[in-house]
Amino acid sequence: MKKRSMKKSILALSAVTVLTVPLLSADIPKAFAAAAPTKSTVAESKAQKAVSAKADTPKNVILFIGDGMGEASRNAIRLATVGKSGLLEMDKMPVTGLVSTSSGDNLVTDSAAAATAIATGVKTYNGAIGMDLNKKPVTTIMELAKKAGMSTGVVTTSQVTDATGAAFGAHVEKRSAQSEIAKQYIEKSKLDVILGGGEDFWYPAGTAGKHPDAPAEDPEEASKGTQGNLVEQAKKLGYSYVTDQAEMKAAKGSKLLGLFANEEMFQAHNKLGNSYNPTVSLPDMTAKAIDVLSKNKKGFFLMVEEEGTDEMAHDNEGELTIKAGQQLDKAVKVAKDYAKAHPDTLVLVTADHETGGLAIEGEDAEDESGEGISKEDGPFTVKGSDEKFYIDWTTGGHTSVDVALTAMGPGSSQFSGNYPNTAIHDKLVKLLQLKK
Repeated sequence: MKKRSMKKSILALSAVTVLTVPLLSADIPKAFAAAAPTKSTVAESKAQKAVSAKADTPKNVILFIGDGMGEASRNAIRLATVGKSGLLEMDKMPVTGLVSTSSGDNLVTDSAAAATAIATGVKTYNGAIGMDLNKKPVTTIMELAKKAGMSTGVVTTSQVTDATGAAFGAHVEKRSAQSEIAKQYIEKSKLDVILGGGEDFWYPAGTAGKHPDAPAEDPEEASKGTQGNLVEQAKKLGYSYVTDQAEMKAAKGSKLLGLFANEEMFQAHNKLGNSYNPTVSLPDMTAKAIDVLSKNKKGFFLMVEEEGTDEMAHDNEGELTIKAGQQLDKAVKVAKDYAKAHPDTLVLVTADHETGGLAIEGEDAEDESGEGISKEDGPFTVKGSDEKFYIDWTTGGHTSVDVALTAMGPGSSQFSGNYPNTAIHDKLVKLLQLKK
């Protein structure tokens, strides 16, 4: 009885299904017609896409590069500055990515090849500035931005013509050609703001500038330019030239050259001892650069570099590496404050590579890693606690570990995930809608 009842039920259900299908089919055209997009909904969809695209198109880009600042470096800076549960300004950003750094000819990159990859989207050999593997010039993103009518600038605590900044505004086969790089800055790529150290490469030998040759802190520093008096040439081209904090603050106009030291704006690899004490701080230079560049209604592209995080790590100087990183974080705060008031600004913080093979260790009774270059560095206090940590170095050179990238602002979502350093260029070109 139960089996027969089930068969009857199935047959009855099938009949109902067959009978109802034509009725449902008859309603499909009406239902489809009701769901089909009208001209107004298509227009609304296009408008929404346009709004979405505009929302992801930054007007301004501020790119920070902590030279040599690997993820462990960021953690050491964080622990010493805001403690275990705190976040640095560079980490209080909604998007995080992971960037691989190898160069075109080496597993371990140098700053020149890494910055060239970020600036041009092309992998190259170590030592190259704005050149590909065949030593052919490759257009930089700042050159594309300038072509689009944007203002451009380089700020650094290194020589302004050192590798990282140079890759955004010059093309030379060897990074050591710093006077040629300076000449290209003002005559070819026409950067609007140039702030940092390196006066020695702007004046010919025997012509000391504002910063005297053979200063007490480093008697080996002296003018060594090869392209004539480039400071005077810059003035002829309309640049305001400044050499200290007061002059920088008072400077007017849309083109600004500031050289605040003979070489780097600190002392590293110095026989007389290392120190990090720029006469003009990275946060102040960043603020001035933004003030000058932001007057352009078509937007701006600014690259800001902290060099101390690299040079001090080369010397395995944990305290000074942290100190330089703290200044970088304050500069990031300046940019973030500007971006909050100007939400069409994209802010990125990353590194060109890692330096020192830095590792963070807890407080131990003995140093397990030995003497010399691998000797533990510290102790350092974890901010807001009695806890201590040590830094253990594994090299005085660069390593090939990936580096972090954090981002905020329009288009920042494009920078999540894992990607090579060349992708930073590619993503920015697309977001800014720059034409090659």
